[in-house]
Amino acid sequence: MSVENVLAELKRDPAGFRNGTIDTLVRSAVFDADTARRDEARLSIRKAAAALGILPASIQELYVAMGRGEAGGFTTPAINLRMLTYDAARAVFRAAKTRDVGAFILEIARSEMGYTEQRPGEYVAVVLAAAIKEGHRGPVFIQGDHFQANAKKFAADAGAEKRAIEALIEEAIPAGFLNIDIDTSTLVDMSQPTEALQQRQNFENAARFTRFIRAREPKGVTISIGGEIGEVGKDVSTPEEFRAFMNGYLAALPPGMKGVSKISINTGTSHGGTPLPDGTVAKVEIHFDAMESISKVARAEYGLSGAVQHGASTVAPENFHKFPDHGASEVHLATEFQNMTYEGLPKGLREEMYAWLHANAADERKPKDTDEQFLYRSRKKAIGPFKRAAWDLPEAVRAEIGRRLEEKFGFLFEKLRVPGTQSVVERWVRPVELESVPAAAGVFHRDDEAGD
Repeated sequence: MSVENVLAELKRDPAGFRNGTIDTLVRSAVFDADTARRDEARLSIRKAAAALGILPASIQELYVAMGRGEAGGFTTPAINLRMLTYDAARAVFRAAKTRDVGAFILEIARSEMGYTEQRPGEYVAVVLAAAIKEGHRGPVFIQGDHFQANAKKFAADAGAEKRAIEALIEEAIPAGFLNIDIDTSTLVDMSQPTEALQQRQNFENAARFTRFIRAREPKGVTISIGGEIGEVGKDVSTPEEFRAFMNGYLAALPPGMKGVSKISINTGTSHGGTPLPDGTVAKVEIHFDAMESISKVARAEYGLSGAVQHGASTVAPENFHKFPDHGASEVHLATEFQNMTYEGLPKGLREEMYAWLHANAADERKPKDTDEQFLYRSRKKAIGPFKRAAWDLPEAVRAEIGRRLEEKFGFLFEKLRVPGTQSVVERWVRPVELESVPAAAGVFHRDDEAGD
């Protein structure tokens, strides 16, 4: 179906479009073996979404307002969608709509794009299709999470690793990723004697990628960029490390160039949590005092929205209200939703995926791992190979998974105090319709392109 026919049908029969055509389009956007038809479906979704006032947007101006103290009191949830992305995104939009939530982000990390087999163009199409399906209106914040430098690859060939990240940026921006988290915290060298020297590789490369992103922004858009000072799972971050990063980072930017709008820190968590021998996850103790102190410095001294919490999916439910209590501007959530989806799969499919992991992911197994620990840690690797099988599950099975996810999203929205933020988003965010282009076309390059 051509873009013109899609838009004509949407205009003629909006209800019918939502109840049937959009489901057909999104499946074609993900699975069509004919590249031309797949790309046409993705473009059709993009255009249909725009016709309905659903636009990929940057959260930049809202975060700038938070940095000035003109908005806040809530923590924006950034939700990583790995499995059954269409059904999961629909659950997010339903939970948001019933609570008048505007401040939420849907994201995917560089590593997740690989093992879930979701490139930026596909991910954006699926998210926008879900927004159409559930009657969303307004901006949609889609984020590239952890555009991360691999420390080993960087040490072996820094130029190649930089180019790989830059290629991903060039693919993501035209697709609709207008929020990008740069993660060069993997390059922090704690053997150095001062915070400035420890953070040097981090802030110099964060500044490089900031310049690269700014040179490729669509007209009328300031992409929200995040930085990171402490690799998640390592030492708890300090205000001194943050200042060292920010001072070096800002000095490395051209005068007047906008820098990061937030800063990711480590408060004692790890991505996915720590599985115990029985497969349950160890409780974590979050250093909320570090979150609060760095958030205060971020706003008072640098005008940032605050600190960002990663690896929070496995935090005890009763502690989620502490993120807005302690000034966190954003919290990233992923693994629990993956776990819930696995639990909702039919036993036969789940066992087939586990058998695949035993045969194909044995290198993920640590010497002392129990089967439960191995499967908990490695099962994300089966998501991509079994993506089609999950999408092909009976509608009733997918609907029940979606119902449980919607309930969880609603709970988290309440704890993070984002209900009622639709008006806040409308006040500060002015989305613009982007030129729809094939991913990685690089059409947004400006004459002032920076790089080294």
